[in-house]
Amino acid sequence: MSYEVRTIPGCPNSGPAVELFKNVLHAEGLDPELLTVREISSESEAAAVLFRGSPSFLAGGKDLFPSTADAGLSCRLYPADTGLSGLPSAESLRAAVRGTAASST
Repeated sequence: MSYEVRTIPGCPNSGPAVELFKNVLHAEGLDPELLTVREISSESEAAAVLFRGSPSFLAGGKDLFPSTADAGLSCRLYPADTGLSGLPSAESLRAAVRGTAASST
């Protein structure tokens, strides 16, 4: 299975998103080296790949946190205990990765 973080230029959550995803993959017994990073830099590219905001987390080409937001170069927010956050919790990302891994077997 392939794993990818998609971001936009200048996103303050890009680096933390990559580290979070690598840590989650490692915690799930998966190779963090499977993770790639793709920077989405134009509205046309965002529309072509249905990019729903930065950062986005994908497994096997599917968004781990499906969204109905319009595709475009924007920030993305995730539910958190205290409201909204620029990153999902490690627990929610681990659950999403586990769900994807279970459905691929």
